[in-house]
Amino acid sequence: MQAMDQPSNGQPPRERGAASDTLPAGLPDAPRVSHARFRIGDRVKHSIFGFRGIVFDVDPVFANTEEWYESNPLRPDRNQPFYHLLADNGEQSYVAYVSQQNLVADDGREPIDHPAVAAMFKRLPDGDYRLDATRWN
Repeated sequence: MQAMDQPSNGQPPRERGAASDTLPAGLPDAPRVSHARFRIGDRVKHSIFGFRGIVFDVDPVFANTEEWYESNPLRPDRNQPFYHLLADNGEQSYVAYVSQQNLVADDGREPIDHPAVAAMFKRLPDGDYRLDATRWN
């Protein structure tokens, strides 16, 4: 059973360690902790649209614009990790912003064809990608 904190203001008790315990009054509750399935450098594939990409940044929860969200026909849950990808659909390269629920690991060994890949990543002999630390000096 979780420990409960009894506030002195007459409010009902809350579980100790709840997200709202650390937020100033008046702010909405923070989402529960989400766990990213993919890391920077991982190759992923969109489970519906099929394009491939390399993760170059991760947001723990949705952090794009409301306009982007409303224009997305899939309307994924906002309280999950979202990934910034260097994407390639076989015809063009672009940057994509994709929810975790719509990504799967890409086990293919074909390189991702995006011009920014070489500027950010080193391709390893097994086909994986790792950030190239020499680029950040």
